[in-house]
Formats: sequence, structure tokens, C-alpha cells
Amino acid sequence: MNLLAQADTTGRTLTFTLFVVMVAATIVITVWARRHTRDATDFHSGGRGFRPWQNGFAIASDYMSAASFLGIAGVIALSGYDGFLYSIGFLVAWLIALLLVAELLRNSGRFTMADVLSFRMRQRPVRTAAAVSTMSVSIFYLIAQMVGAGALIALLLGIQEGETFLGMDAATAKIAGIVLVGLLMIFYVALGGMKGTTWVQIVQACVLLGGAALLALLVLADYGFNLSNLLGDAAEASGAGAAFLEPGQRFGAEVAGDATATMWNKLNFISLAMALVFGTAGLPHILIRFYTVPDSRAARKSVNWGIGLIGTFYLLTLVLGFGAAAIVGAEAITAQNPAGNTAAPQLAEAVGSNIGGSTVGSILLALIASAAFAAILSTVAGLVIASSSSLAHDLYNSVIRRGAASDREEVVFAKFAAIGVGVVAIILAIFAQTLNVAFLVALAFAVAASANLPTLLLSLFWKRFNTAGAVAGIYGGLISAIGLVVFSPVFSGNPGSLLGEGVDIAWFPMSNPGLVSIPLGLVCAVVGTLTSSESRPDRFATLQVRALTGAGSERAVKH
Repeated sequence: MNLLAQADTTGRTLTFTLFVVMVAATIVITVWARRHTRDATDFHSGGRGFRPWQNGFAIASDYMSAASFLGIAGVIALSGYDGFLYSIGFLVAWLIALLLVAELLRNSGRFTMADVLSFRMRQRPVRTAAAVSTMSVSIFYLIAQMVGAGALIALLLGIQEGETFLGMDAATAKIAGIVLVGLLMIFYVALGGMKGTTWVQIVQACVLLGGAALLALLVLADYGFNLSNLLGDAAEASGAGAAFLEPGQRFGAEVAGDATATMWNKLNFISLAMALVFGTAGLPHILIRFYTVPDSRAARKSVNWGIGLIGTFYLLTLVLGFGAAAIVGAEAITAQNPAGNTAAPQLAEAVGSNIGGSTVGSILLALIASAAFAAILSTVAGLVIASSSSLAHDLYNSVIRRGAASDREEVVFAKFAAIGVGVVAIILAIFAQTLNVAFLVALAFAVAASANLPTLLLSLFWKRFNTAGAVAGIYGGLISAIGLVVFSPVFSGNPGSLLGEGVDIAWFPMSNPGLVSIPLGLVCAVVGTLTSSESRPDRFATLQVRALTGAGSERAVKH
């Protein structure tokens, strides 16, 4: 019987109690924030009053999802060096956000990415396209996070087949977890807006970083703070020896006698790296965070804070991943979860048990479970606020009402939009429980990199860029990214695919479309621009002034 299956009632109760305490604290914060949310600026951007360090913690919380905490630690535990490449890709991506996006976006827009994209173009088609892209990225990401939440709750409460906890079997606990996360994210956004969401994210970032730091410290202490010995034991326990600490275990593997397969393996790694590096600066729930600070200087500083916190976190996952490989072992990890997503919780229980027996193991497991749950809540809340703001500000006010809606109308619509997005996400996640949803996270990054980032950069830097180019770039990147994934190995043709090996429509050989869809989105934007005679050099000049100085950024764009 595996470690988590042995969790006794005390361990389950500790985990459940910490969940309740954390949720209660965030509810109190949200109720407090509601009293300070009065208009559209408060709801969409928290009144633009957050300090750089506060926004930096919220950015880190938005970004450090359960996929990062559990997923990357698991990949490192099973794949060694190659697993850490995920962390590198996620971290390097912030240089693009820092150098090309953060300050210019804060100066140029008001609430959403579409404020910048549509500034010198026809409002309705561009804002509609931007809202469609925002919703696509957010829904893909939301489903993956919420399905993960349901599985995590059932797993970490130790509910096995034939067992119950609080009257719930494993299947019921998964559904309850999905519904709970959905209701909480609706509550955070609809009641507290961006102010409530940001303060909840700050608290949850502290919980996540604190839990990861504590576990990493205990692992290092177990090895006398000798990282070399830890890596050596991890390599030995992996069964791969020194190769575990070298490239090739997971990405870019060479296939003996098959040069074509080797080539596609290497190109697939490049494609994944491109999606991770370029996708971050196009994620809607990340972009809207730049509007929550007073000015562009604060936006830059908040990104610096975010990079520091996220970088620290990924260094901690390095210790957790190799610690799990050395202490828990690949066999025990894959027996519990083939993808390795339980490596960090298993490590927590094993390290705690070594220190003070099963009770300490249960306590440490409960802490790590709470940290993982906090990561899920942070990410889903950020996704819902991005979706509801885009639907209210871009689609309802700018497209349907043609800019005539009052602040109060826009906020009321945003709250109902948050409820609608939450309900849809809950329903889709319940039906997606049995599916392999890992590809949804990669798809969200690919869509953001293919549809959002090229059009955003061209809007800021290309004088000739116009409405046709923006619309063609967004839809071209969106359709190509989704279409290529549908015809890739992650969707059909093998046992681990979405449809299984019984259906095979895979003709695109790479699991991530970034290598093709990102350039294609850029080409669509350029071709669309050149096929249209529309040109507004005066508006581009005004945008440049706004981007560099921030002049006029507080006013709505209505033309």
C-alpha cells in the first residue's frame, strides 16, 4: 500500500481543517475588499493603488499554479534535468514581459489587453477578437486547474476505492472539489473584484512559497545542505545513473536508427519552449495585472518582484523534485500517479515521517496540500477576473453598448459574467474529469503566444498595422494553435491522448503547436495588414506618446 493510501483519519482531518481555515481567511478578505470596490476602476484594476511588491506577490500567485508546484516537481522527480527545463522556460518568459510589455501596456491601456490592440483601429472587430482569444485561453486553463483541484482533494484526503470521508467517496469528492473551487472563484471575483482577488492572491502566494520553502529546507537539512549528495542519490535511485542529470530523458531524445523521429523530438522541445517563453507575455490574466499599479515605473518594479519570487519558487521545485526522486523513488511516485503529480505531497509525508513519525508526516502533508490548493485558487481567481473584465469592458460596453454603458452597468455586467464563466467552467470540468487535460495548459500558452503576443507587439511598434491585421493575427493564431493540437498526438492516436489510441487523426507530429502556430499568427497579422489600405499614422503617434509617457492612459478610449 502506498504512502498516501496509509493516511489515517488524523491526517485527513488536519488537511481538511487547514483547507477550512485558509478558505475562511480568504472569505474575510473578500468581504473587506467589497466595501472598497465602488466603480469600474476598482473592480477591473483594484483602483490602481497596489504597491509594486504587492502586485509582484499577486503576479507570482497568478503564475505559480498547481501545475507549477505539483507538475514541475513531479517532472523533475521522474525526468531529472529535463524536468527543470520547464522551470527555465517559465522563468525566462518574464524577460519578454519585463522588457517589451509591462510598462508600455500599463501606459497605453486602461483595463484590458484590447484597450491597446484597439486604440488606433476600429473598436468593435478588434475588441470582439480579443475577447474571444481571452475567453479561449482562460477556459482552457480553468478546466485544467479545476479538474486538478478535484483530483487533488480526493487524493490528499486519502480517499481510496471503497472508502469514504465525510460521507464522500472518491468520485463524489472530486466533483465536490470542482464545485467548491468554482464557487470560491465566483465569490472572490463577483464580490471583491480585483481588490479582493489581489489580496487573496497575496495571502495565497505567501502560503505556497512558505510551504515549498519549508519542505525544501527539510530536504536539504536531511542531506546536511549538501546539494551534490542529494543529486547523486536522486540519480542513483532513478535507475538512469548519471544520465538522469543530463539532457535527453524527456525532451529531444535521440531514437537509435531513426533520424526522422529524433528530429521531431528535438523540434517538439523547441516548440514547447517557444510556447512557454512567448506565451506568458500574452496570458490575459497576467496582462491585466499591469493595470493594478499607479504607473509604468510601478509596473516594471512589480515584474521585478514577480521574477524574484517566481525564480525563488522554481529553485525550490528543483530541490523538491530531486528530493522526491531520492527519498520517495520513481517507482512509488508512478504507482501513486503515473504523471508524477503527487511527488511533492509524497515527499512531504516521507520527510515528516522520518523526522517525527506518522503524525508529523500527516501534518507536513496537510501543509503541502493546503499550499497546492492555494495555488489552484489563486490561478482560477485570476483567470475569472480576466474573463469577466474582458466580457464586460470589451464585449458589453465597447461592442454591444458602443461605449455608452456607465461604470455601474459595466461592473454589474462583470459580476454576472464572473458567475457565468464560473458556472460554465464547473460544468465543463465535471465532464472533463476522465479526460487527459494536461494538453489544455500547453494549449493555453500556445494560443497566448500565437494570437495575443504578436498582435500586441505589432500594435505597439508597427506604424502600418491596422484593423485587418489585428483581426487576422488573433484569429489566425487562435485557429492554427487549436487546429494543430486537434491533429497532434496529444489529441488522438496513442494511449495517453485525449481520445485514446482507438481514434487516430494525428498527422501533425509535434505535441505542442508553437513552432508553427506562433510564426503563422505573425504572418496572418502581417498579410492582413498589407491587404488593407487602412492607415492611421496620427493615432500611432498618439499611442507612442501614451506608451512612453502614460499621458491619457486613465481615460477611456471612445472614438
